Amino acid sequence: MQITPTSIPDVKIIEAKRFGDHRGFFSEVYNRRAFEEAGLMLDFVQDNHSRSAERGTLRGLHFQSPPHAQTKLVRVLHGAILDVAVDLRHGSPTFGRHVAVELTDEGWRQLLVPKGFAHGFVTLVEDTEVFYKVDAYYAPAHDHGVMWNDPDLAIDWPVDAGRVVLSAKDAAQPAFRDLPVHFTAGRPDLLARDHAGADPVESL
Repeated sequence: MQITPTSIPDVKIIEAKRFGDHRGFFSEVYNRRAFEEAGLMLDFVQDNHSRSAERGTLRGLHFQSPPHAQTKLVRVLHGAILDVAVDLRHGSPTFGRHVAVELTDEGWRQLLVPKGFAHGFVTLVEDTEVFYKVDAYYAPAHDHGVMWNDPDLAIDWPVDAGRVVLSAKDAAQPAFRDLPVHFTAGRPDLLARDHAGADPVESL
């Protein structure tokens, strides 16, 4: 298993070996020991699976706030996406910047999106299925987002704004500059006000 940092080093591309023969193939797509040897101490607790029927379906940009922030390990089971991670960690040298990686069922790459990042993707072909692991359970009260086409983020989505397929929720996400401070560099798993040493307190 190969783990490669992207232009934002905490976001990583994961490439698993795939062994094929006349029957098809076999691949070990996740190995906890290999992750730990690479310094990635993660405890995945939930698997999510989405299917998007139309090309140009955009899901995002989403994140959960502390103390329910999530690290995501994303891969494509069928089809292709442009996967995007946006750094929301105040004080980070890459705050407000993003990584965009194409993931396909043939390319066999995965993207590791750590806590402190908003995540989203757009489908590049019809009938695309995306599977991702998370290390924190879904917490509706901590479910947040940011506008997918915010000009301050300058994400080059390969889809026309007039043809993008969005949920009502994603069409109404707030602007990047209007987000409160959910994360700070160094400890994105804690609320900003708790970094002085107090126990994490859930936001309302």
